[in-house]
Amino acid sequence: MIHTNKGPKLWNKAKTLIPGGSQLLSKRSEMFLPDNWPSYYQKAKGVKVIDLDGNKLIDMSLMGVGACILGYADKDVNKAVNKAIKEGSMCTLNCPEEVTLAEEFLKLNPWADMVRYAKTGGESTSIAIRIARAYTKKSKVIFCGYHGWSDWYLSANISEEENLDNHLIKGLKPSGVPKELKNTAIPFEYNDIKTLKKIVAENPDIAAIIVEPIRYVKPKDDFLQKVAKIAKQKKAVLIFDEITTGMRLRLGGAFEDYNVKPDIVVYGKAIANGYPMGIIVGKKKIMDAAQESFISSTFWTERTGLVAAIATLKKLKEKHVSEHLIKIGKLIKKGWLNLAKKNKLKIKIMGIDPLATFHFEEGEQSQILHTLFTQEMLKRGYLASKSVYVSYSHNEKIVKKYLKTVDKVFSIIKEASKLEHPEETLDGPVAHEGFKRLN
Repeated sequence: MIHTNKGPKLWNKAKTLIPGGSQLLSKRSEMFLPDNWPSYYQKAKGVKVIDLDGNKLIDMSLMGVGACILGYADKDVNKAVNKAIKEGSMCTLNCPEEVTLAEEFLKLNPWADMVRYAKTGGESTSIAIRIARAYTKKSKVIFCGYHGWSDWYLSANISEEENLDNHLIKGLKPSGVPKELKNTAIPFEYNDIKTLKKIVAENPDIAAIIVEPIRYVKPKDDFLQKVAKIAKQKKAVLIFDEITTGMRLRLGGAFEDYNVKPDIVVYGKAIANGYPMGIIVGKKKIMDAAQESFISSTFWTERTGLVAAIATLKKLKEKHVSEHLIKIGKLIKKGWLNLAKKNKLKIKIMGIDPLATFHFEEGEQSQILHTLFTQEMLKRGYLASKSVYVSYSHNEKIVKKYLKTVDKVFSIIKEASKLEHPEETLDGPVAHEGFKRLN
């Protein structure tokens, strides 16, 4: 049985030194298992993690929040990065890998002509929005999905504090975002073309429409094609955010499966297997507008992310990684459904196969039961949550063993669901669903 001590102690200290405890909301311990989450790691390799207490854990959760598509510390990617470090990761001159990587991503996107780089997803979407505004000479952005932490995005919550609830996390406040940005970013729901048409009718000055092509549900009734048609009619730049979905269903972007082409596509997370890298790919006439705006940063030229992306892409091709991710994701989803039925639990399965997600549908108890799931899986050696970001290092043997443990834990959860106060089965507080201050 797993016990955690050093991790929770260090996390409590971190909250006194770092606002929010971590740089990333998705890594806050309170989002998983308040007071008992391991919080920190010593070593990560493949899908195996060793925490500060020396516990050996299997990651059947976020895999670096979706960044490690091949698995932790992939030997081939690390070899390329180590070589780059040895030869110099930064210089007054540019590294040639900038050109090499650009050529590779333009091969994946033959409709496009030019590439820009960044280090994070939030930066990358902000660059894409800046380019769109520079090109169109217009200001407003219509969006669907999650696109980062930047002012342009959070400004949606200035007018209505619930605007981002179905796109990100409930309760996010636009504190620190200039109130003058009110009504410059306007949300609409996935597959809701009627609302999109209403928004564009009421706002003639649309610079861009940015959409996650697919995430939790599939497009219906030619949704993406209709979005593209509206963008073209309004002379707005169509941006597809593939930061989370890119490379998982196929090489390139998931949008390729729907016979629609954007003006710009943004990649991140999985493209460099855990090394910081963001890529913005687009049509020349639009991307050239970057030269009319100041979009520049020293560390966008740093070498390790570039060589990591090249090495990752090579392995994604050679090992047919997307096919593996889909296969393993299907196994996990099928297992969840069968085990829920066996244990008479109500669950809902969501997400593309490589980003498998489930939700308990047990009314007000659901979040308590999710916390209990994480707690009991941890005791049995798993980092587990509502989602599994499948990696190439996950295999059928690992999934089979994981599902045996899920069966045992689902049985515990079923018994807890019968209690008048199921929260009494928890060793600590219920995990946070939305944004909450930690200190």
